[in-house]
Amino acid sequence: MKRQYLILLGVALAIIATGCRKYVEIEQPNQRTLKYTTDYRYTMNNNSVLEGTFSYPILSGDDTEITDPTRQNTLGDILGNVYTWAAKYTSETQGDADWEKLYKTIYTCNEVIAGVRSSLGGTTAEKEKIYAEALVHRAYAYLILVNMYGKQYTDATATIDPAVPLLTTPNLYTSLKRASVSEVYTQIVKDLSESVSRLPALPDYNVRPAKVSAYAILARTYLNMRDFNKASVYADSALTLQNTLLDLKTFAAAPGTVPVRLKDPEIMLSKLSGVTYTAISVSNDLLTAMGVNDLRYRIFTNTRSAFGGGFSAAFTGRANSRYLLNGEFSIVNGPSVPEMMLTKAECLARAGNTAGALTLVNDLRKKRFTDANYVALTANSADEALKIVVDEKRKELFGTGLRWFDQKRLNLDQSFAVSKTRVFKETSYTLSPNSNRYLYPIGDKYILLNPELAQNPR
Repeated sequence: MKRQYLILLGVALAIIATGCRKYVEIEQPNQRTLKYTTDYRYTMNNNSVLEGTFSYPILSGDDTEITDPTRQNTLGDILGNVYTWAAKYTSETQGDADWEKLYKTIYTCNEVIAGVRSSLGGTTAEKEKIYAEALVHRAYAYLILVNMYGKQYTDATATIDPAVPLLTTPNLYTSLKRASVSEVYTQIVKDLSESVSRLPALPDYNVRPAKVSAYAILARTYLNMRDFNKASVYADSALTLQNTLLDLKTFAAAPGTVPVRLKDPEIMLSKLSGVTYTAISVSNDLLTAMGVNDLRYRIFTNTRSAFGGGFSAAFTGRANSRYLLNGEFSIVNGPSVPEMMLTKAECLARAGNTAGALTLVNDLRKKRFTDANYVALTANSADEALKIVVDEKRKELFGTGLRWFDQKRLNLDQSFAVSKTRVFKETSYTLSPNSNRYLYPIGDKYILLNPELAQNPR
């Protein structure tokens, strides 16, 4: 029991540190347990816990390319290991920031799910809404975890491939044996499906889950499961409720006026990278594919001079600068209108609907070019359309870390299964299609404390 407690000790201490709850049997003087519905609402308003999500995949994906020696030297050991798809990322004494962040979210949600409906003082509707919000946040955390630490979902092996511990109660002494990929996906779908009837169509603020965000996460979930029919249906459901795009022509002359996330009409659920890496270089092949007329290139990437004197490392080329524009310094990677449009487009292309897929892509691109520079894309086949969709998604979502998950799942398509190579500190590293290095290693620190946490093959 002691060893099982230790892996989540950091989570429990973090909850205590934020004042959410003292994990005791009775109320203590000057301390407040979760008792009233308002206590659970305050807990679900804790964006510092619930809005944060992954960060390492930003370095893993092929939309990032760090070639300058000075930049490589500033990464340090853990981030250097992430960037080179190493066998291990952390030592026996180092923590995995993404693992801990996501399980902290899950622990908080489990506390709310277990207690809010029997809390005092609130209406049934209020309790059910809070309960549903926790289900959505938990589902999103597990969707990220299963795709970072588990194998890519395939019908043939999902029931036997190990994923991550599936914790659905706040009990710190539960088993930490890794559930299968299939079991985790089943829980994700269950949580999201259960949440929908209890949520409003759209949220008061996009940091809170609503029907639109549950539908969007279901679309992403089924896309990863290669159930393209259901992914298409849920992308449609999300877009029916929310479909406004930012017109980048509006911001070309004044990039700093790009809206903050709470006012961004594209965001269906705000999720932020756990760490904002300063000036992450965009890969040269992606910059070339975008071209200088693409407003995403002109507005959201910049050269070294844009990052100010506080950033000392020199680099050539261009780096992601979107998070600098409005002063928030946040990398947003939750589900969005562009992602759902491209998810729907991919599903249409895979179904042979070339025209439908290209219509969605071009509707998006019209908002990403000036009128003088916009050229509609065409395709002669569904396969060509699919490639256009995948390429467009890489351009649209670069710097968020989402490309890494697409790389991993697209390895199951022969036309996208290609090796990736990087040179880091004069050593070349290659990532082969379907390599075990697409699975993030589980930290040795956690395995030492909890031997049932078997390591991923390397």
